[in-house]
Amino acid sequence: MPAADSLAARMYQGLAPAIGSPPAQQRSAGEAIASAAGGFAEALRAGETAAVRGLAGEADMQSVVTALSSAEIAVQTAVTVRDKVVEAYQEILRMPV
Repeated sequence: MPAADSLAARMYQGLAPAIGSPPAQQRSAGEAIASAAGGFAEALRAGETAAVRGLAGEADMQSVVTALSSAEIAVQTAVTVRDKVVEAYQEILRMPV
């Protein structure tokens, strides 16, 4: 069966406009890390802002809880990534030279 006739190929063609075109150029590792760090800082900033607005009575509780949950997930992700990096570094140190 040709690839164009497969169900997966037809589904991908239908989803291609929704997910956008692939990037023309891959980002470097430094750019990806900087982007992730920026997103992490923005999530924390949004959670803090929502908490302050909630304490001042300017925001509803649902938006405060949502923002704080998002910040919590960002922190958990950052800790997990940090743990994996430390683990990889320790594994490299254990390698015989």
